Amino acid sequence: MSVDVSQYKVGLVLSLEDCGKCKSGGKQLRACKIQISGTEGDYKEETDVVTVVTSAPNVRENSRVVVALSGTAVLGEDGEMMPVTKATVGGVLSEGMLCDSKMLGWVGGAKGIAVNLPESYTVGCSPPTNKPRANGKGGEEEDSTQQSSVPLHGLFEKKLSKEEKKKLAAERKAKKKAAKEAKDQQENA
Repeated sequence: MSVDVSQYKVGLVLSLEDCGKCKSGGKQLRACKIQISGTEGDYKEETDVVTVVTSAPNVRENSRVVVALSGTAVLGEDGEMMPVTKATVGGVLSEGMLCDSKMLGWVGGAKGIAVNLPESYTVGCSPPTNKPRANGKGGEEEDSTQQSSVPLHGLFEKKLSKEEKKKLAAERKAKKKAAKEAKDQQENA
């Protein structure tokens, strides 16, 4: 099913605050203050910022997320559009919800993991119709104002495996030990 992403907004997470746990599943809930309009660093709290309560574990301060505001609809698990309404969650009024890839009709991505967009997407604009990819494909190919030719560091970098992490830790430990031994030899000489 095709999803009209123009109803959603790219938002910038300004702050996160714990607000309890989900009744079903016991996931940690966090109230996010998200800027959905105005310019970075120049916005009005009462008109440009909304509060969204989420259990998505990958949301961080200063990340760009896709927000479905109250009055819009998202793609539900059954393939039908589900209306988004204001609701009190964890004792906090949530004015919308964060979208995952499935809600946007994108290929790839996991359920319950909020979409994180590169910094090249402007706060308040509509999200891309396709998932942005590390190789620069995806997103809005036809809209050059949204895509940046600057490489996206951190967002798509390969994560280290346990073995690679252990190897790096061992190398650091050996280097530290060698430096200590050299210092001890200098002091004894």
